Amino acid sequence: MKAEKIQSRSFSQGAREDPDQRSLSRVLRSWTSHPFAILFPLLGVAALISLGVGGVSIPPGALLDVLWSRLAGLRISQPALATFGVILFELRLPRTILMALTGAALSGSGAAYQGLFRNPLADPYLIGVASGAGLGAVLAMMVRWPYTTLGLLSVPIAAFLSGLLTIFIVYLLARVGSSVPTTQLILAGVAVGSFATALTSFLMLESQGELQRALVWLLGGAAQSGWGPVVGMFPYVAAGLGALLLSGYTLNVLQFGDEQAQQLGLPVEKVRLIIILAASLSSAAAVSFSGIIGFVGLVAPHIIRLIWGSDYRRLLPLSILGGAIMLLLADVLARWVLAPQELPVGIITALVGAPFFLWVLQRAKRNGPRIEGKEE
Repeated sequence: MKAEKIQSRSFSQGAREDPDQRSLSRVLRSWTSHPFAILFPLLGVAALISLGVGGVSIPPGALLDVLWSRLAGLRISQPALATFGVILFELRLPRTILMALTGAALSGSGAAYQGLFRNPLADPYLIGVASGAGLGAVLAMMVRWPYTTLGLLSVPIAAFLSGLLTIFIVYLLARVGSSVPTTQLILAGVAVGSFATALTSFLMLESQGELQRALVWLLGGAAQSGWGPVVGMFPYVAAGLGALLLSGYTLNVLQFGDEQAQQLGLPVEKVRLIIILAASLSSAAAVSFSGIIGFVGLVAPHIIRLIWGSDYRRLLPLSILGGAIMLLLADVLARWVLAPQELPVGIITALVGAPFFLWVLQRAKRNGPRIEGKEE
């Protein structure tokens, strides 16, 4: 109870420190008081749009007919609907689920990193975790693990270990005393991420047989088709996000700093390690099967925080939903902008995320130490 009262008071003080955000949040909350009732329908709409858009467009009526026939166990007699059914269940549905899982993993891990480092710019892409995980995945591809029986499991394992090593290096380089300032975090993330990207490029040039596949994968998107990637990715994402969802209260307490969190009875080092492992597992799984997709873990949690506040018990599940919606819509744009040619989804998220990042950076500079994650 004591921790929750302090936590509530801290959140209200944070709102007073930023009047612009407080005013905007009050207006938005007046018509968004039930976030899950808004985001779940939005996720359903985004999924339906994703299922209908592609090289062969499926009209809404035909899409609903095919889905209903499959759910009801009915046989599809019309040839056109039967063709749509094959496209839908063999190609579109697994791609839609893969993109939703990827967006959820990136956004959930981004929200967790932001809370863990008490830094609004912590994101799997910006702090180098995605590049580190990409290096591990390319190493796995070089030895042709994807073509073995356990290939779909070994690539995420390699990405996870490499991403985990990256986040520890970045954290150690950026830490100043008991805080992780924005400037140091971004500089360390860029440096380590650039080094990992350079190694990845070198390895790709050395293994010409996998060069084209690796290039397509690195740009982000559903490079692999069918249900295999979904089946391979789901256990990692479920385990990582499941652990993060149980860490909402812990992340709230960590916002007060390590010393006060210990006084409230929280085993800081233990829970910090658990959160890092869970967030790194989620982001590494996303990178392994969908490539390096930037800014989802930055944009989605910030929009959720702006509208519904900074309580991580609610911020984490809402960020997971928001990230899934964001990446599904980005994937639709990637298929639609230059149709029938398809853009890598990483290009779409970068075009949206880079300006958003500059806005967040400017806002962090304006708000000073509180945003920097320093002790008050």
